[in-house]
Amino acid sequence: MSHKVIQPEGWAAAKGYANGILTKDGTLYVGGQIGWTAEQRFESHDFIGQMDQALRNIMDVVTAAGGVAEDITRLTWYVTDKAEYLARQSEVGAVYRTVLGRHFPAMTMVVVAGLVEDEALLEIEATAVISA
Repeated sequence: MSHKVIQPEGWAAAKGYANGILTKDGTLYVGGQIGWTAEQRFESHDFIGQMDQALRNIMDVVTAAGGVAEDITRLTWYVTDKAEYLARQSEVGAVYRTVLGRHFPAMTMVVVAGLVEDEALLEIEATAVISA
Protein backbone atom coordinates (compact mmCIF):
# COMPACT_ATOMS: atom_id res chain seq x y z
CA MET A 1 0.00 0.00 0.00
CA SER A 2 1.33 3.42 -0.84
CA HIS A 3 0.47 6.55 1.08
CA LYS A 4 -3.20 7.49 1.06
CA VAL A 5 -4.50 11.01 0.51
CA ILE A 6 -7.09 11.97 3.13
CA GLN A 7 -9.73 14.43 1.96
CA PRO A 8 -12.81 14.81 4.18
CA GLU A 9 -16.06 14.24 2.34
CA GLY A 10 -17.71 17.44 1.16
CA TRP A 11 -14.58 19.58 1.37
CA ALA A 12 -13.53 21.77 -1.55
CA ALA A 13 -10.62 20.26 -3.43
CA ALA A 14 -7.15 21.08 -2.15
CA LYS A 15 -5.07 22.69 -4.88
CA GLY A 16 -1.37 21.91 -4.90
CA TYR A 17 -1.35 20.15 -1.53
CA ALA A 18 -3.10 17.42 0.45
CA ASN A 19 -5.12 18.05 3.60
CA GLY A 20 -3.86 14.76 4.97
CA ILE A 21 -1.51 11.92 4.07
CA LEU A 22 -1.84 8.56 5.83
CA THR A 23 1.23 6.36 5.63
CA LYS A 24 1.16 2.57 5.62
CA ASP A 25 2.41 2.53 9.24
CA GLY A 26 -0.61 4.58 10.40
CA THR A 27 1.10 7.95 10.69
CA LEU A 28 -1.21 10.73 9.57
CA TYR A 29 0.28 14.05 8.51
CA VAL A 30 -2.35 16.80 8.54
CA GLY A 31 -1.43 19.78 6.39
CA GLY A 32 -1.70 23.22 7.96
CA GLN A 33 -5.34 24.04 8.62
CA ILE A 34 -6.62 27.58 8.78
CA GLY A 35 -9.88 29.05 10.00
CA TRP A 36 -11.92 28.55 6.87
CA THR A 37 -14.80 26.18 6.27
CA ALA A 38 -14.98 23.08 4.09
CA GLU A 39 -15.98 25.46 1.26
CA GLN A 40 -12.78 27.49 1.87
CA ARG A 41 -14.68 30.52 3.20
CA PHE A 42 -13.81 32.50 6.30
CA GLU A 43 -16.88 32.83 8.51
CA SER A 44 -14.88 34.43 11.31
CA HIS A 45 -12.32 37.22 11.25
CA ASP A 46 -11.64 36.74 14.96
CA PHE A 47 -8.68 34.80 16.35
CA ILE A 48 -10.79 32.52 18.56
CA GLY A 49 -13.33 31.82 15.82
CA GLN A 50 -10.58 30.92 13.37
CA MET A 51 -8.80 28.80 15.97
CA ASP A 52 -12.01 26.86 16.61
CA GLN A 53 -12.50 26.26 12.88
CA ALA A 54 -8.86 25.24 12.32
CA LEU A 55 -9.02 22.69 15.15
CA ARG A 56 -12.34 21.35 13.80
CA ASN A 57 -10.72 21.06 10.36
CA ILE A 58 -7.89 19.03 11.89
CA MET A 59 -10.43 16.75 13.54
CA ASP A 60 -12.28 16.34 10.24
CA VAL A 61 -9.07 15.08 8.62
CA VAL A 62 -8.23 12.83 11.58
CA THR A 63 -11.76 11.41 11.59
CA ALA A 64 -11.70 10.87 7.81
CA ALA A 65 -8.55 8.78 8.34
CA GLY A 66 -10.31 6.68 11.00
CA GLY A 67 -8.82 8.38 14.02
CA VAL A 68 -9.88 10.24 17.15
CA ALA A 69 -8.46 13.26 19.00
CA GLU A 70 -6.36 11.04 21.25
CA ASP A 71 -4.48 9.81 18.17
CA ILE A 72 -2.99 13.28 17.64
CA THR A 73 0.66 13.25 18.74
CA ARG A 74 1.82 16.73 17.66
CA LEU A 75 0.41 20.16 16.85
CA THR A 76 2.40 23.03 15.38
CA TRP A 77 0.71 26.41 15.59
CA TYR A 78 1.62 29.41 13.44
CA VAL A 79 0.09 32.65 14.74
CA THR A 80 0.34 36.15 13.31
CA ASP A 81 -0.32 38.02 16.58
CA LYS A 82 1.50 36.83 19.71
CA ALA A 83 -0.08 39.51 21.90
CA GLU A 84 -3.62 38.48 20.99
CA TYR A 85 -2.83 34.81 21.56
CA LEU A 86 -1.42 35.57 25.01
CA ALA A 87 -4.23 37.97 25.94
CA ARG A 88 -6.90 35.39 25.11
CA GLN A 89 -5.45 32.34 26.87
CA SER A 90 -8.61 31.49 28.80
CA GLU A 91 -10.66 31.54 25.57
CA VAL A 92 -7.97 29.55 23.75
CA GLY A 93 -8.09 26.89 26.48
CA ALA A 94 -11.88 26.70 26.51
CA VAL A 95 -12.18 26.32 22.73
CA TYR A 96 -9.30 23.85 22.61
CA ARG A 97 -10.97 21.63 25.23
CA THR A 98 -14.32 21.86 23.40
CA VAL A 99 -12.76 20.47 20.22
CA LEU A 100 -9.94 18.20 21.44
CA GLY A 101 -10.96 17.53 25.04
CA ARG A 102 -8.23 17.20 27.63
CA HIS A 103 -5.79 15.61 25.20
CA PHE A 104 -2.57 17.60 25.02
CA PRO A 105 -0.04 16.32 22.47
CA ALA A 106 3.43 17.75 21.94
CA MET A 107 3.01 21.33 20.70
CA THR A 108 5.03 24.11 19.19
CA MET A 109 3.93 27.74 18.76
CA VAL A 110 5.60 29.88 16.10
CA VAL A 111 4.90 33.58 15.57
CA VAL A 112 4.97 34.48 11.87
CA ALA A 113 4.74 37.72 9.89
CA GLY A 114 1.93 36.41 7.72
CA LEU A 115 0.25 33.42 6.11
CA VAL A 116 -0.51 32.65 2.46
CA GLU A 117 -4.24 33.34 2.90
CA ASP A 118 -4.45 37.03 3.82
CA GLU A 119 -7.52 36.56 6.05
CA ALA A 120 -5.92 33.76 8.08
CA LEU A 121 -4.85 34.68 11.61
CA LEU A 122 -3.35 31.27 12.41
CA GLU A 123 -2.51 27.93 10.87
CA ILE A 124 -2.19 24.63 12.71
CA GLU A 125 -0.65 21.42 11.43
CA ALA A 126 -0.86 18.04 13.12
CA THR A 127 0.59 14.57 13.21
CA ALA A 128 -1.40 11.59 14.45
CA VAL A 129 -0.87 7.87 14.71
CA ILE A 130 -3.96 5.93 13.63
CA SER A 131 -4.24 2.39 14.96
CA ALA A 132 -5.22 -0.25 12.45
